[in-house]
Amino acid sequence: MSKRQVFVSLTLILNFFFLQSQQKYTLSGTISEASSNETLIGVTIAFPNLRTGVTTNEYGFYSITLPEGNYEVIVSYLGYQDIRETINLDTNIKRDFSLSEEAEQLEEVVVTDDAERLDIRKPQMSVNTLAVQTIKQIPVVLGEADVIKSLLLLPGVTNAGEASSGFNVRGGAADQNLILLDEAIVFNSSHLFGFFSVFNPDAIKDVKLFKGGIPARYGGRVSSVLEIFQKEGNSKELKVNGGIGAVASRVLVEGPISKDRTAFLAGGRASYAHLFLPLFDIDNSAYFYDLNTKINHKINARNSIFLSGYFGRDLFSINDSFVNIYGNAVGNFRWNHLFSNKLFSNLSLIYSDYFYGLELDFVGFEWDSGIQNFNLKYDLKHYLNDKLQLNYGLNNIYYVFNPGKIKPNREDSGIVEDQLTKKYANEAAAYVDVEHQVTRNLSLNYGLRVSQFNRLGQDEFFVYENDDPVFFDPFLLTYREGTPIDTINPGRGGTLEKFINLEPRISLSYNFKGKSSIKASYTRLAQYLHLLSNTNSPTPLDVWTPSGPFVEPQLLDQYAMGYFRNINDGEYSLEAEVFYKDIQNRIDYIDGADLIANDAIEQVILNGEARAYGLEILLRKNEGRLKGWLAYTLSRSEQRTPGRTPSFDDGRSNMETGINFGEWYSTPFDKTHDIAIFGSYDLNDRWNFNANFIFQTGQPTNYPIGQFEFQGLTIPFYGPRNEERLPDYHRLDLSATLTPKRNNRKKVQSEWIFSIYNVYNRMNAASINFRENEDTGRNEALRTSIFGIIPAVTYNFKF
Repeated sequence: MSKRQVFVSLTLILNFFFLQSQQKYTLSGTISEASSNETLIGVTIAFPNLRTGVTTNEYGFYSITLPEGNYEVIVSYLGYQDIRETINLDTNIKRDFSLSEEAEQLEEVVVTDDAERLDIRKPQMSVNTLAVQTIKQIPVVLGEADVIKSLLLLPGVTNAGEASSGFNVRGGAADQNLILLDEAIVFNSSHLFGFFSVFNPDAIKDVKLFKGGIPARYGGRVSSVLEIFQKEGNSKELKVNGGIGAVASRVLVEGPISKDRTAFLAGGRASYAHLFLPLFDIDNSAYFYDLNTKINHKINARNSIFLSGYFGRDLFSINDSFVNIYGNAVGNFRWNHLFSNKLFSNLSLIYSDYFYGLELDFVGFEWDSGIQNFNLKYDLKHYLNDKLQLNYGLNNIYYVFNPGKIKPNREDSGIVEDQLTKKYANEAAAYVDVEHQVTRNLSLNYGLRVSQFNRLGQDEFFVYENDDPVFFDPFLLTYREGTPIDTINPGRGGTLEKFINLEPRISLSYNFKGKSSIKASYTRLAQYLHLLSNTNSPTPLDVWTPSGPFVEPQLLDQYAMGYFRNINDGEYSLEAEVFYKDIQNRIDYIDGADLIANDAIEQVILNGEARAYGLEILLRKNEGRLKGWLAYTLSRSEQRTPGRTPSFDDGRSNMETGINFGEWYSTPFDKTHDIAIFGSYDLNDRWNFNANFIFQTGQPTNYPIGQFEFQGLTIPFYGPRNEERLPDYHRLDLSATLTPKRNNRKKVQSEWIFSIYNVYNRMNAASINFRENEDTGRNEALRTSIFGIIPAVTYNFKF
């Protein structure tokens, strides 16, 4: 080591001990938007001389502890004007900042929202954030901006096809995604069976998708967490915005109740295409509506309260003889409290309800089912210093499952009222999560979540011989429903089964000169709820059921590693990740399983395992007139349900075959290749053009491989599960946004959006069925497609 190197090392060591010996003080506060007082998430508060900083949390709060001294502070959030100040930190200081929007000029560099920027230094990986403005630019079917459809352009995110509800993340099922709206669980994220999502983009403030490296404060699902926060409401002045589209319209009103202290937000959205059906003598109907509400009140500098809610309903009917009504209702009371300038807390009381109703007038009965939960959560964030932050908290959720209630809707129906046995459960958890900057280049996130799930007693519970509700026939090599030998009445006061799981999480980042980094993560998650569905995407008729004596909780172990780089000072960014997921106790169904109105679902379920692995690449262009990204995913998603432990019958050993003879097979959401390209071009201050292209490998399916005659009937038979695939899926969408020249004398601002979905009219296969041609007598394949080319026009306004 040279003398110069020794001198530099000693200087750094002496500076370190000098800083440690200095008196330290805390700078803290809240950062909001100047025009509305809306708190901002992810704002950077940087101290360039120290090469350190902090970002605001989900509620706009920040805190950082530094040695006494004078510091230059830069508060930055892209799309807003920077604030630069010099602060003399000789005591604890509470400093709130208000950021003003930056007026964009054509000749200036146009940048994307800061929320979408790649953070090289933070260990958090496998996370994608979409700005609301980006979501509104992405062309979608019928021109209605859609959060869920926008997520499908990200790497590792797919769905079961057009007009399908839910989404799949890294080869996981749709029920393995935890969807949170203002911290409340949303069980069905779709309107009109998947045509639209339940999230009104005008009411949304922040959208973040965790695919891996999930922090310890989240739990209950094994694939992803989609966290969405609603706006809080403008406490400065009354604002109105909305839009009129081809099939739906929306309006949102926000404003102060008490200026700078109390604000409200109310937004409504509804479809109206059904109003035109009678003009064509069509007696059917299909529509949706939803309502977003929020009130926030700042009690004082240390306390704020929020009351938010969402209510949505869908209705689909055929000649009034078949009526289907379903939807979500959620409510959340939240209290933010600042114990000190280093300790921030949030207490939430949350209610969530998913309802499904069915009326069959031609049969003469009504059917209701659903799931309710009551959630208490308390989260604290402790800013110990600029290198170490703690997140810890408690969470308790009480569930009520209604598998279904049937009752007659007319006296002569002959239907006897019946209630399937309701199920009850309680899920509790405690967690601690540490954000630790070990050195200038090495950062860690590590934590532990401890979860406990109690399957509570119920009015009736079936007992089976050898505790085996599924019977295997060794002669036919098939599974069939077991027969209960007794029925007990444990009552709601007892516990049928208890599960406790430790869920460790760790992620790390090592950065190289602030331009690139290598990240790695390990995540363990437990999921205690299961969606009973034998379709490729969720439907309103699907029923949620809890883990219990015969249904084990799903357990995930996920490993991920990636390389991340900012190119040309952040003009471009590159993210490349590999991942491997292993899931225990993934449920599967015996052949011919009947899931509807089944009061003993354990009779058709077997516990198996699943795995998924792949490569994700995301290349972004963040600056300039042309912005966008290229996303590519190469992956496999497989499932296996081997035979259970050999049983003995009359002294003979009978090895079970399992599902698909115990071999691995592709899950319905396995997409080998997934390519998504999105581009947005600002021509001038009036015209903006957007395009996206999607290509996906066709989803797995089953085709008949032969047929036989039985009693005059032609019976097809099939090979191994999901051995075949639908044709590859691809389409191109375009849109153009026209913003009329602003007239300063008019308060109303407006824009027109012209869009074309599926420009080259690709008839993508939703399914392929087989039938016998009546003329030739030969079998033929029949392709079913949902959408061809669809143009749309939307008018948006605000004042």
